[in-house]
Amino acid sequence: MPQLFYLKECPSTNDEISQFLLYEDSDFIALHTFNQTKGRGQYGNVWSSTAEKNLAYTLAVNTRHFMLSDFMFNYYTAIVIRDFLANLTETDVKIKWPNDIILKSKKIVGILIEKKKINQQNYFIIGAGINILQEQFDAISNAGSILTQTGKRFDLNEFTLNLHEFLCQKLTDIPSEQEIMKLFNQHLFRKDEISVFEVDKRRQNGIIRFSDEKGEIWIELEDGLRSFYHKQIKLLY
Repeated sequence: MPQLFYLKECPSTNDEISQFLLYEDSDFIALHTFNQTKGRGQYGNVWSSTAEKNLAYTLAVNTRHFMLSDFMFNYYTAIVIRDFLANLTETDVKIKWPNDIILKSKKIVGILIEKKKINQQNYFIIGAGINILQEQFDAISNAGSILTQTGKRFDLNEFTLNLHEFLCQKLTDIPSEQEIMKLFNQHLFRKDEISVFEVDKRRQNGIIRFSDEKGEIWIELEDGLRSFYHKQIKLLY
């Protein structure tokens, strides 16, 4: 049975989840807080959050249930969280490759997935920082919240419980890799639109065409169609 734990405050739910896995016997164990003080993002980035306005949520899932590659698992997790938010807000929500969640051109969710061996078991550690009620952001930031982008307010506890149930249910019924890639590309942020990118410290126009099963994104640039891994190219939006 999926379990959901709460801490009033913690540095990082991705780090703190380990202590709960040592004593609990479940394939789905989650931890959340509304006051994360040292959140981490992808590739060493920092995820900052205002206390009691947003959610820091981590779900540990035993890897023995999944035949997916790390990239495919990453994609599917982003799809599930996107679907949950799209259903909740009744708004078109997008995935910015590889797994940021975008609502009306603002980033509202950062996802960090790690693999850890804890107590002789291997886990996917799914961390999600979700901006829900925060109203003020840095003027140059691309961040927003569900409130700023939709005007809708949600109870943090109810939101967390619904997300937890939705995510656990979806992770017990994994679609085919072909379906995952289809859904991921269907919801890809700025797909088939002219955008500005930074490549090798130089700006140029390009068009996102698709992402593939190896975790690469294919972009049509001025010198032709090229593929990139994360951090090799930056979308400016």
